[in-house]
Amino acid sequence: MKEVKPNSFHAWFLAARPKTLTGAIIPVLLGSALAVSDGLFKSVPALLCLLFACGMQIAANFINDLFDYLKGSDRQDRLGPQRACAEGWITTRAMKTGIGIILLFSCLTGLATLFVVWEQLPYRGWELVMLGGACVLFAFLYTTLLSYRGWGDVLVLVFFGFVPVCGTFYIQAYTIDMDAVTLSLISGLAIDTLLMVNNYRDREQDAISGKQTLVVRYGKKFGEYMYLGLGIAAALCCFRFLFTGRLTPFEFIWAPGIYLCLHIRTWRGMVHIGSGKQLNRILGETSRNMLLLGLLLAAALSIA
Repeated sequence: MKEVKPNSFHAWFLAARPKTLTGAIIPVLLGSALAVSDGLFKSVPALLCLLFACGMQIAANFINDLFDYLKGSDRQDRLGPQRACAEGWITTRAMKTGIGIILLFSCLTGLATLFVVWEQLPYRGWELVMLGGACVLFAFLYTTLLSYRGWGDVLVLVFFGFVPVCGTFYIQAYTIDMDAVTLSLISGLAIDTLLMVNNYRDREQDAISGKQTLVVRYGKKFGEYMYLGLGIAAALCCFRFLFTGRLTPFEFIWAPGIYLCLHIRTWRGMVHIGSGKQLNRILGETSRNMLLLGLLLAAALSIA
């Protein structure tokens, strides 16, 4: 990698980790696709949801970068992508300012969403205020406390599944149904495969740092089968849409069906590699599979 100047635009771009925005975009896409399917899609609230989700994802990346550096978790034996604070690309003072700015942007986006839809909401928007506050709070709690105690996977299900999918659908439909809940579960399970392979790769370094992820607690084999099971569960949840008529058998094959085949193939590669930096390739494949599921399922629901 070419030299990165401290606090430069390039440094901030790398710190934002734009590849991780897939995890923010997919839930909003799925929630909006369900609204399209019900004839309730509203472009402005959907766009604002997308901006809020991306802003919070970047804020979480900044927070993770800063506090892992302060905790000493980002050492020279790190296998994942380089971190801005640890590499000296961004000073801790500048990173704190960046966190404040991106959180302000996210909060303003959330307030704009509230302004657009509050008259139609059952509780006049207070539910959205509480939801936004929880997103900000847990962005800090994840890195500083909960990820070190093995709660990362639960938080992915909540904040990459139920909160963004149901939230996106809610501000367009002004209600939540079982289809939205099921779609939230699919999103959370699929995105958690990304966290699982990340923790699988970093299991030895995390153990040294005192980060008690599920893979550290229960071992390498557990991580492998948990990764496989998450993808299978995400695909199986799609059966609900087949039974309710939102997906035809053909659409079921080319949406969750294709994803499942790719997921199993990636899992086999993960088991074969086992450890080391080569697992970054599996991380990339997992991100691709996750994005493909989101795009295909959203397209199928929108067509329906």
